[in-house]
Amino acid sequence: MNFIVKKLQETGRRGTLMVAVCLVFSLLAGCSTPAYGADTHPFSIHDMLAMDRIGDQQVSPDGTRLVYVVRKTDLEANRGVTDLWMSSVDGAGARRLTSHPSGDFHPRWSPNGRDVFFLSTRSGSSQVWRIASDGGEADQVTDQPLEVGALVVSPNGRNLAISMEVYPGTSVAETKAKLDEVASRPTTGRVYDKLFIRHWDTWKDGRRAHVFVVPTAGGEAVDVMKGMDADCPTKPFGGSEDLTFTPDGRGIVFAARDVGHEEPWSTDFDLYVSPIDGGQAPRCLTESNEAWDANPVFSPDGKTLSYLAMARPRYEADKFTIMLMSWPGGDTVPLTREWDRSAGSIVWSQDGRTIFATASNIGQRSLFGVDVGSGKVRTIVKDGTVRSVATAGGELIYGMDHLKSPVELYSVPQTGGEARRVTHLNDAAVAAARMGDYEQFAFKGWNDEEVHCYVVKPVDFDASKKYPVAFLIHGGPQGSFGNDFHYRWNPQAYTGAGYAAVMVDFHGSSGYGQSFCDSIRGDWGGKPLVDLQKGLAATLERYSWMDGDRVSALGASYGGYMINWIAGNWSDRFRCLVNHDGNLDERLAYYDTEELWFPEWDHMGTPWDNPEGFEKHNPINFVRNWKTPMLVVHGALDFRVVETQGFSTFTALQRRGIPSKLLYFPDENHWVLQPQNGILWHDTVIEWLDRWTK
Repeated sequence: MNFIVKKLQETGRRGTLMVAVCLVFSLLAGCSTPAYGADTHPFSIHDMLAMDRIGDQQVSPDGTRLVYVVRKTDLEANRGVTDLWMSSVDGAGARRLTSHPSGDFHPRWSPNGRDVFFLSTRSGSSQVWRIASDGGEADQVTDQPLEVGALVVSPNGRNLAISMEVYPGTSVAETKAKLDEVASRPTTGRVYDKLFIRHWDTWKDGRRAHVFVVPTAGGEAVDVMKGMDADCPTKPFGGSEDLTFTPDGRGIVFAARDVGHEEPWSTDFDLYVSPIDGGQAPRCLTESNEAWDANPVFSPDGKTLSYLAMARPRYEADKFTIMLMSWPGGDTVPLTREWDRSAGSIVWSQDGRTIFATASNIGQRSLFGVDVGSGKVRTIVKDGTVRSVATAGGELIYGMDHLKSPVELYSVPQTGGEARRVTHLNDAAVAAARMGDYEQFAFKGWNDEEVHCYVVKPVDFDASKKYPVAFLIHGGPQGSFGNDFHYRWNPQAYTGAGYAAVMVDFHGSSGYGQSFCDSIRGDWGGKPLVDLQKGLAATLERYSWMDGDRVSALGASYGGYMINWIAGNWSDRFRCLVNHDGNLDERLAYYDTEELWFPEWDHMGTPWDNPEGFEKHNPINFVRNWKTPMLVVHGALDFRVVETQGFSTFTALQRRGIPSKLLYFPDENHWVLQPQNGILWHDTVIEWLDRWTK
């Protein structure tokens, strides 16, 4: 209590009830103390880091309770710390279930609801642990010599499906022995005879993530992918959604890409089924489709296997259609062929009549219900970004965030209607940080086609003032700057610093129909640039309080490419530019990157078969036109857009005498993930904008 009084004295509001309540709640909940008092302040990176990240919610088998993960940022340790929380499905009685200094994550209920299995690093490596749902001490379930990744519980609770990285054809013990032998060698050289050499942010060493089945009571882990030169979960972003037990618990259905040396230019992910005893080789279920198959989910009655499928090979941004396969071994039919949205996740209703799916949707990530009999789609939750949907009786539990709030859990009737907040973990932090209001509008872009744009007003907006503009360009390019609370490119970080944030979803963006998404192919610097030019002009005409003479442009990944393209092809528009992990030379970038299907699709071939496709919109050919000050940011572990692309950009700027700065992270990948590095990133970027626009 003396601590609370001291904080009240520091704020000069000794009697302010709100601060006392917030501090008491934080202490009782075991949270770190908020870095704010009674007075609010403009939003900044420090608020972003102070907010809890909620996700991976799991509903108990009886539909009455929730277990979910809460991640808090430990700035002193420079990392995130994850714990499991428990509450009723209406949010009542929220309490922390685990509190170990190590990370506890990925909770999964036992079928009887008495226990929660989860992954934890508390033993020194990631292993499966179990804790009673009413609390108590956790006990260790697996003690494998290798790190455990994904976790799925069998329908009868007798087995667990986990993932471990092994050398194909070897056991877990043999893999561990080989790793120890490699570590003891006096040499560090590696020899490769095929791609990948490295992927995303990791050098390849021949190991593959394989699915193993292990009894919950203890016993040998069985590799159900033995002999496959493939990964499950899929790399680099796959998870437990890539695998599931069959309804009888005797088999595993999993997604993997087993295509040999073609892996770097193939998107032929397939579904396989394998017996849990490993007695038979995995059997491919989707061999007829050479495009991407993913996310296997069985219907409640076990008679139908639903999954997501693309139609066009070697195209990672094709539409995901919901497919229905009669189980076992029956016909397969598309459920959402006529729906012009790409499903992102699927969950069945308990009566088996509806599949609930999320999909990008005109700047939102909406929640839909799909009638299994007819394929008719209805919108359940339109606005915001919906994540991790689960059923609980007649309700749907989901995470949702938007441009003014991080993720909280919500509940909505499966028939639709008014949504209700389930968690309130970030209420105090959100109330303390003043944020800018936002709105979306449409304008006529390339070829007078409709294009959408978000605008976020500066904090403490005053219509009589003129504000500088931060023009944010999203990556992908098949992506979106939508209605979500981003932890790396959050527009509120700019509005809190006194800027108006403008975000155009140009041709090629997702969520506006597949033809709109496809339209960027072979035209990286064409339609999108026109949309950005027309979008900025339309925004400045619409909002007189924006200062069109003080505009900066910022982007990462494809957005970083576009910054370099703008520097040479729209060189007199911006006061300054910020390029994070963007290509300078598209032709050379093909040879530098790892996932080759991406440039081969978007640039319509290889550099030797279609050189014009890589030179048509290549920023390096227009460096002679550069004159705008630019901040360049790059990470050494970015193997998608390699660091030399950033170095080359900075070299060109310096040689041409253009004011420029390089921010280099030797320990970050395509994203900046470490909290302290995130602070440095935001401080450096905002200082750069201030220097040229204020």
